[in-house]
Amino acid sequence: MPSAALAQAIEHVSGIDVSRATLQRVSGGSINRAYHLRLGAQSYFLKCNRADALSLFEAEADGLVALAASDVFRVPRVLGHGMTDDVAFLLLEHLQLRPLAGDDDGQRFAEALVQLHHDIGAHYGWPRDNFIGSTPQSNTEGDGWARFFILHRLTPQLELARAKGYAGALGRDADALLERVPGLFVDYRPQPSLLHGDLWNGNAAMDDTGRPAIFDPAVYRGDRDTDLAMSELFGGFPHSFYVAYRRAWPMAEGYEQRKTLYNLYHVLNHLNQFGRGYLGQAERMVRALFLELRR
Repeated sequence: MPSAALAQAIEHVSGIDVSRATLQRVSGGSINRAYHLRLGAQSYFLKCNRADALSLFEAEADGLVALAASDVFRVPRVLGHGMTDDVAFLLLEHLQLRPLAGDDDGQRFAEALVQLHHDIGAHYGWPRDNFIGSTPQSNTEGDGWARFFILHRLTPQLELARAKGYAGALGRDADALLERVPGLFVDYRPQPSLLHGDLWNGNAAMDDTGRPAIFDPAVYRGDRDTDLAMSELFGGFPHSFYVAYRRAWPMAEGYEQRKTLYNLYHVLNHLNQFGRGYLGQAERMVRALFLELRR
């Protein structure tokens, strides 16, 4: 059962009395502690962290609500978030999920993602800042995509990497790369699509009715290619997903270059969160982009 203080705080924000619920630890997360909470026939998903991590859950709740409002994917319903003296928490609807597997899953997920990306906003960014993993993610809204991606995605990650001591070739080539990034967008002006923002296969699934589901977002509006690029970074999406997406909404010329650029953001974030094991990959990506854009 949750502690008395935690149960009281959960009831205060959600109206749900979980004082007699059972908790089962759920593995897989590297940032938060997660639990499957059972209360009779009812079932919930509970995330916990230190009290000073409440902003992580506030941002996650905001992103989940935004994705749910699109009514495209199955998204866990936000039931409440808050804190005790020493614990921050987020209570969600518990979903029965399974990984994407097979052609049908890939096609359905692609069709849903195309619909999500057709939710077009007026500006790039988002009304509030949030997080990519545990790293703060600036979302100051603006009208220029290249400027947004340089100022609010690559530059903060590169500055953090330097502060952590990962300079060397990364630092030498990165500044020159940033100067050349606008050249990728002279003839390519993407629409500000609603994005999941952290679309690796661990944040994608099918629910027990066969409906595509997403969770753990880092929501903002930007180039839809960023979601597609992230889906390729760690693999795990069926080939049918890419076929169906491109059939419904073909990619513009230059996607392969943009994919490397967009995934550099995530590799730098992994470097900053998890350490030197990602340094070589980041250096190779910076160097390859710099040489390609120098032509």
